[in-house]
Amino acid sequence: MSRRRYNNYWGYFPKSTPIPVKDGIKARTQRGRFGKNWWARRWIAVLESFGWSNRLQRGRTYARKGQVLNIDVRPGLVTARVQGSRRRPYSVRIEIRPLSEEQWGRAIDAMAGQALFAAQLLAGEMPPEIEEAFKAARVSLFPASDDIEMSCSCPDWAVPCKHIAAVYYLLGEEFDRDPFLLFTLRGRTREQVMEALRARRAAGAPSIEEAAPVEEPEPQAEPLDAALPRFWDPGESLGGFHVTVAPPAVETALLKRLGPPPFSRRPEAFVSTLTLVYAAVTDRALALAFGEGESG
Repeated sequence: MSRRRYNNYWGYFPKSTPIPVKDGIKARTQRGRFGKNWWARRWIAVLESFGWSNRLQRGRTYARKGQVLNIDVRPGLVTARVQGSRRRPYSVRIEIRPLSEEQWGRAIDAMAGQALFAAQLLAGEMPPEIEEAFKAARVSLFPASDDIEMSCSCPDWAVPCKHIAAVYYLLGEEFDRDPFLLFTLRGRTREQVMEALRARRAAGAPSIEEAAPVEEPEPQAEPLDAALPRFWDPGESLGGFHVTVAPPAVETALLKRLGPPPFSRRPEAFVSTLTLVYAAVTDRALALAFGEGESG
């Protein structure tokens, strides 16, 4: 099996009919464009920037028909088997150049330095501005064409061939479900990124000694007889007390960080129910705070 980059072949390979597959991986997107979220579409855009529209179209057809038998994703590497027109499935291999330890260190620092980023990532969400954070750290989150090497055991020497394209489109759909696969393809698992983020955030937090409040002497209490006329009046310190009510920056952040509880027989249903409860409580609290609740 030969290895090649995306742009080293300009020939034509005739169209063929694939052998039907019974239990292949079928794309959820049966019509229209692949990728619901911005990061999935960004990944698909990298593939489509290579050209070869006819092979990409066939790749989408393969993905929708379920011609991909399996996909295995590891740090920096994707392997898959795709059933084509020959009896033996073709082997697809997509290698992504991993980021170096130094590059990951800069990226983690950039993400940990922004509280909202860290909260969203720890809650399992991919911030829309994360690509800018990587760029500020002089690191590219999404691989460029030179960062990708793709190979397939099929006789079509074009890259990407339809088998590679089918795997690529299915990966885009998987990014919709788990955006942290982007990190995996760049060399770090979700757990490794989360652990590094927590460590950076903890290192940047003040120590217990630094965070301990400074003890101040208690003020001398006014004699009770003199204070009685003002007993029900608000104290002077309340004048500078303000409460800001706003929707959460990350929906159900704590629930996402904790994950499904181990004590529930139906953990996914438990989380789904709690998510609805959190949303209802949030809506009610905001309505009361802004005077939209029931009068009286």
